[in-house]
Amino acid sequence: MILKNNKLKVGISVGDPNGIGVEVILKTFQKKEILEFFTPIIFASTKLLSYQKNIFNINNIYFQGIFKPEEAIPGKINVVNLWKDNVSIEFGKPTKEGMNMARTSLIAAVEALENNLIDVLVTCPINKEAIQSSDFHFPGHTEYLEHKLGGKAIMLLENEDLRIAIATHNIALSEVNKKLSKELIKKQIIALNHTLIQDFCIEKPKIAVLGLNPHAGDHGFLGKEEQQIIEPAIKESFDRGILAFGPYSADSFFIPYIYSSFDGILAMYHDQGIIPFKTLAYENGVSYTAGLPFIRTAPNHGTAYSIAGKGIAHAGSFEKAIFNAIKIYKNRSEYIDLKSNALQKIKIEGIDSTIDEDLPTED
Repeated sequence: MILKNNKLKVGISVGDPNGIGVEVILKTFQKKEILEFFTPIIFASTKLLSYQKNIFNINNIYFQGIFKPEEAIPGKINVVNLWKDNVSIEFGKPTKEGMNMARTSLIAAVEALENNLIDVLVTCPINKEAIQSSDFHFPGHTEYLEHKLGGKAIMLLENEDLRIAIATHNIALSEVNKKLSKELIKKQIIALNHTLIQDFCIEKPKIAVLGLNPHAGDHGFLGKEEQQIIEPAIKESFDRGILAFGPYSADSFFIPYIYSSFDGILAMYHDQGIIPFKTLAYENGVSYTAGLPFIRTAPNHGTAYSIAGKGIAHAGSFEKAIFNAIKIYKNRSEYIDLKSNALQKIKIEGIDSTIDEDLPTED
């Protein structure tokens, strides 16, 4: 990855067009000055965007229709036309046509990311159940991106002073206990530590690890997972030089003066991390898929069928997802350049040491 002098190309998948995805895209690009910072490439069709632009009475934006992302023009809202037909929108519910558009948009955007035709990807929400098909059988974006792009994905929700990673991603609550292991938690701690250093420029991150059971197990009275799985994973991570602490009881952890003392938090399962995050940082929160060779972010909301088509969706989280993706891209580029230069210096000077004494290597 090389830091470029020109504007980054931000690829955007539109998600379910019957939700609020297109609406937040349109509202974001009402700000004409936003095009001074990056070149947007939306994977959809100009007909879909124009149709919803008229519905929401947004008249001050114009689209540049293209057929390939390579044709994108800086200073324009570029739209890769993936389908030619007129669209049928039924706000507030999933439809077969809507899911086909969401799937086509995502697949095309990820392909462009794989081929370095875009620099970062921002995804709008999909309906995880309805989008399933013979060529898409993943619980969500995270698992699909890991499958397509390689790496070991970790779901990370982030705001200015709050970063929560999820150890077990999108699985049923009944499966969490079966999935958890000392090795899994240790790998997630290592991955979170690495992304905090590489992608967020935090030199010695402090990580809080939450317990699984109420009151973090109450010394085994309410569950043995803390003693048998989580505590050993934390200790082994700490012995490797990672500043990991816990396990903390989730019910009393999310008090500002407590959680703000840490650079990152590892939650054991989906709702344990996402409920407090959305409560504390809903409109400004961003979902980031860490651990991949490419940068992908998303707004901190779903399809929001209940308000779809009403023109009242807030675009703040989507806009922030764009700028956070750009910031993370630049942070990672600078980190890789610095590391490369340092390794080159070591090679030239014949120094027998490592530049990453404080960064544990992954298993």
